[in-house]
Amino acid sequence: MSTTMSADTRVPAISSAGRLGSGIVLVTLLTCQLMIILDITVMNVALPRIRTDLHFSATNLSWVMNAYTLVFGGLLLLGGRAGDLFGRRNLFIAGTALFTLASLAGGLAPSATWLLVARVVQGIGGAMAGPSTLALLTTTFSEPKARMRVLALFSGMSSAGFAIGLIVGGLLTEWLTWRSALFINVPFGMAVVALALRYLPDGARQPARLDLPGAVTATGGVAALVYGFISAASHGWSDAGTDIWLAVGAVLIAAFLAIEARTAQPLLPLRLFVDRNRAAAYANMFLGPMAGMSMFFFLTQYLQEVRGLSALATGFAFMPTALMMFTMIRLIPRLLPRFGPKPVTVIGTLLMAAGLVLLTRLTVDTAYFPMLFIAMILMGSGIGLAFSPLNVIIMSSVAPTEAGAAGGALQTLQQTGASLGLAILVTIFGTAARDAGGSAHHALVSGITTAFAGAVVIAALTFVVALTFRSTRPAE
Repeated sequence: MSTTMSADTRVPAISSAGRLGSGIVLVTLLTCQLMIILDITVMNVALPRIRTDLHFSATNLSWVMNAYTLVFGGLLLLGGRAGDLFGRRNLFIAGTALFTLASLAGGLAPSATWLLVARVVQGIGGAMAGPSTLALLTTTFSEPKARMRVLALFSGMSSAGFAIGLIVGGLLTEWLTWRSALFINVPFGMAVVALALRYLPDGARQPARLDLPGAVTATGGVAALVYGFISAASHGWSDAGTDIWLAVGAVLIAAFLAIEARTAQPLLPLRLFVDRNRAAAYANMFLGPMAGMSMFFFLTQYLQEVRGLSALATGFAFMPTALMMFTMIRLIPRLLPRFGPKPVTVIGTLLMAAGLVLLTRLTVDTAYFPMLFIAMILMGSGIGLAFSPLNVIIMSSVAPTEAGAAGGALQTLQQTGASLGLAILVTIFGTAARDAGGSAHHALVSGITTAFAGAVVIAALTFVVALTFRSTRPAE
């Protein structure tokens, strides 16, 4: 092992002599990231059975998903900065252990309340481990080509995890029980903790103070905004509670930005957004999931409720999307050095928009082949090309001392974008479905296609942002 030094930090770097160790580190970190992302969607296809077993009401069932995403998204910034200050390896191990224990508790849940508490604790563990995962990848693999490769793998794993979660959830729910979707985290989580203790490099902590006012306002602001949009999806935009939560969120985020501009050691250094390419990448990391990830939620309903597919068949229906994402993982390390991030991202956003346009043509009688199959190919290719360069742009040029904060901001924007986008599109879906009339299936399809039309608009914005990237000279 060799060690890369800077003036204010010492981070062990993987050398070519330690290929076995570097491979284990990479697998360990990517496995943790996959677990965290899987738990956003793995429960989707199991919701009907969870409702029956634990006696959830129709309105409270959404909290099986929201309890995790709300806490996870709200605490990511704090988790990123805490890793910088208190040791990323330590926070990664603690977060993974907490996530694993909460998964075990959730799988054993005898009641709805028990399951929701377990999902909250999973979110806390995920927010502790997630930013440290990205920061450890960035600082451990310091050689430019290796860093580009692992960041592309990380991005692909994060994006494909949404589709894989549906496939795994369908398999486990159909063949075993919905509880196994949580139990499966336990052996993998234990393996990740054991390997991290043995192989993960331990970077030095940074001598700094935690920005507590920034932590409170950031966490509270993101949580309030996500909750407000979730409330809008459930109760409509005219609901007083929705307006209050959104207003509180906006005020807290404004306060957070004011605090970060003045504090000497900010939770989120605003200088991260000074670079034009990095700022645009952050913008698309927010907008992209708003458009792309809605596909999984709405098509799951369409395939099960309208086309009558089982949970298992629904999961496998997303296989083309997952396969295309993994194909893009293989191509990105070759495409970026040759062409640079701008053309790759522009093409990716165009493909994603094209897939969403195709989905606006759904009808009650639309068959899987060819239209849905082609749409999933386009979406998988587009998401893989549009998102993978963003991780490279954001993380490749940050100082090691700010890798955790940069990673926390990246994942916060990604998770918040997905949550807010879904809430907005679900509201559009509900309004269109109520106004459609006709049969239940006709109303459902009308709502889904209208929601996809909204997603097309958001995807168009990602294309516009991609055009603003500054063309950079491809790496030699």
